Amino acid sequence: MLRAIELAKFATETDDVPVGCVIVKNGEIIAEASNMKEKDNDATKHAEMVAISNATKVLNNWWLEDCEVYVTLEPCPMCAGAMINARIKALYFGAYDPKTGAAGSRVNLLKEDLFNHNIIVKGGIMQNECSSLLSEFFKKKRLK
Repeated sequence: MLRAIELAKFATETDDVPVGCVIVKNGEIIAEASNMKEKDNDATKHAEMVAISNATKVLNNWWLEDCEVYVTLEPCPMCAGAMINARIKALYFGAYDPKTGAAGSRVNLLKEDLFNHNIIVKGGIMQNECSSLLSEFFKKKRLK
């Protein structure tokens, strides 16, 4: 999660919402990304989506069944769906997202037995650190 937080901080340099994501296989980071929606002018460039795409290239396979995702913010429906489709083993996230969170806050697309693949989910990892990144970012945006 520490690396995901570093990546989240990097996202603010391009005025992107500070979200960072790493994908781990066998205890080693194989892919990472930060939000790139503003930078690339692309609504699909969430940190999770970019990291999943990078991981599939590293493994030369879209099946990521032995991989774990660490992300600073609870995934949205698009990202949760991509994790299901990629057969991610586990998701660990920092801040909860009551507005768009799809791992239990707003909806729960990762509820056990809802789809053909179950993902282990644990939220609230380093929650204060992850939440404060987001709070500070939006506080500065409102002042502008």
